[in-house]
Amino acid sequence: MITSLLIANRGEIACRIIRTAREMGIRTVAVYSDADAQALHVRQADEAVHIGPSAARESYLVAEKIIAAAKATGAEAIHPGYGFLSENAEFAQAVTDAGLVWVGPKPSSITAMGLKDAAKKLMADAGVPVTPGYMGANQDPAFLAEQAAEIGYPVLIKAVAGGGGKGMRKVDAAADFADALASCQREAAASFGNDHVLIEKYILTPRHIEVQVFGDTHGNVVHLFERDCSLQRRHQKVIEEAPAPGMDEATRAELCAAAVRAAKAVDYVGAGTIEFIADASEGLRADRIWFMEMNTRLQVEHPVTEEITGVDLVEWQLRVASGEPLPLRQDELTIDGWAMEARLYAEDPAKGFLPSIGTLELFQLAEHDGGRIDTGVTEGAKVSPFYDPMIAKVIAYGEDREEARLALSDMLEDSAVWPVKTNSAFLIQALDHPDFVAGTVDTGLIGRDGEAMTAEPVPSAQALTNAAMAMVPRALQAGFRLNAPDARSAPFLLDGKRVDVALHGPGTEEPAPAMLVAEAGSVWQLSPWRAAGGPGGVAGDGAILSPMPGKIIAVDVAAGDAVTKGQKLLTLEAMKMEHSLTAPFDGVVAELNATAGAQVQVEALLAKIEAAE
Repeated sequence: MITSLLIANRGEIACRIIRTAREMGIRTVAVYSDADAQALHVRQADEAVHIGPSAARESYLVAEKIIAAAKATGAEAIHPGYGFLSENAEFAQAVTDAGLVWVGPKPSSITAMGLKDAAKKLMADAGVPVTPGYMGANQDPAFLAEQAAEIGYPVLIKAVAGGGGKGMRKVDAAADFADALASCQREAAASFGNDHVLIEKYILTPRHIEVQVFGDTHGNVVHLFERDCSLQRRHQKVIEEAPAPGMDEATRAELCAAAVRAAKAVDYVGAGTIEFIADASEGLRADRIWFMEMNTRLQVEHPVTEEITGVDLVEWQLRVASGEPLPLRQDELTIDGWAMEARLYAEDPAKGFLPSIGTLELFQLAEHDGGRIDTGVTEGAKVSPFYDPMIAKVIAYGEDREEARLALSDMLEDSAVWPVKTNSAFLIQALDHPDFVAGTVDTGLIGRDGEAMTAEPVPSAQALTNAAMAMVPRALQAGFRLNAPDARSAPFLLDGKRVDVALHGPGTEEPAPAMLVAEAGSVWQLSPWRAAGGPGGVAGDGAILSPMPGKIIAVDVAAGDAVTKGQKLLTLEAMKMEHSLTAPFDGVVAELNATAGAQVQVEALLAKIEAAE
């Protein structure tokens, strides 16, 4: 058995691996960048090694530094987690060439499944059904446009080396193809160093079903049943569950058997996921489910599989990497109950899901009975702009789907994070959506109904009154009685915006300077109007401010250009995602302070639009 392990990752997955390794008596080594010097995974590991600046390309993505850290600390093995170098075959080979144990699949398996076009051809040869599309080497834009037209719109452009929803664009019409292709290729090159794409037929009622597979070095391959990851936003998973709703035993048997064939076709060792797309227009049917790709690593959503099978997948990874056979045979694996996972992101859904950074002055997540929280941060930690904005995974278990759904909703409602914004209220709305409740979600749900889910949450009048009364001096409330009819209201600041709050009762002897209002998974700061000095200044109409620190990757206008409302002005990249800034109304670009390649800070004035006369 491995006795010492370096974890080539950060955040919640590093903490997750440390937890199991500690239970197995394995010494752990963490690596960290400048931004992560005080991170939770650094504090939890037995030893930690600094590997460079905050930017991942100078730290977590530098294979030589990670291998050197392993040798310097005497680590026997390296676990890559997910993301970063986890599916990099060259890194996996370098680890083994250095005499270290690689906790993951063979480099040849990673290579075989790493490029989506080659993987699909391999799967077709193995008898695994694949989605119709173009997977060739010709990357000429005009040729790709012809292929898209031949396949028939809508189509999906996908980076062949992609993953995590990046380098992927849905195109509904030929007129939109060129811009979508350029954007997809640009993002693919930045994220994966490879701008090649493939074109797939876009399934109109798609569900994302995936199967957890596991192989060992003794020729054994098993599946641990399926997960449903259909609730997505911009091709990124939002809520995952296991098993998949509406999956009958016959379809499950065929689907899981296909997944095992796929794993065997690449002589797979370790944890992997075979991802399928299903046309759910007539329910889940084996003849309407096609292979999409294989993730040759542990998945973000692995906890839901653990919850319904009772298996610790990280323990299995470490045992298999140590040369042991799989702990259980296929006939010993069963489904027990239902599990759901929500990804809690530091982002503001009401502002287009823009990342939210800052210090977690309040970070309280509810872990109810049967619930589980996987996180890599604690109260007081800083959310930086350098990495993925996921700050926690909230996992609930139930005897059936409805019990799990309600449990997850309760956990989110009872959680509180401030001043960093999160998607908690959005997740609660998604869980309550009629289609989700019915188990008939397809991947387009948020795109269709997301506006209602992303409305800016507001606290109830009662919650505001309760908080306000803690700031009202008793002397100002003489003559008022608790629970009396609304007799007075006063102005307050709610997150910097004026609100008039009804006041009841006698007030308090020692007024608080400000209060946090926590309700339904959201948190606001309520301040006295006078103490706050009234509302602060805001950017004038037409001022285009950077919503976050980031890098300008494209500027689409020049000073003096006429623009129309909604027209894209420039593209900002932050937290590994692209964000387009658009014109607020018809007008002229009166001022432009943006240059492609430039780094900008939050609220930097990038452009100013003057209204057309």
